[in-house]
Amino acid sequence: MLTEGYNFAVSASEIIKELPKLSEAERRAVREGLLEIANQDSDVSLCNQAALAGALMLDRMEDEDARRQSG
Repeated sequence: MLTEGYNFAVSASEIIKELPKLSEAERRAVREGLLEIANQDSDVSLCNQAALAGALMLDRMEDEDARRQSG
């Protein structure tokens, strides 16, 4: 690899500036990587699980409401 043996330090602002240049698939990979890192913290992981459970419950409630309104 060309960069082998080099130590690159990139600031958060430099990374953020480059994000719009990425494809949707690349941005998705970045999001997944950040989520994986965040989930290593048990508090963040629990918070994410609670948010997901809440979102799934809201989806079910919206589906039920839509069925009631259409039928």
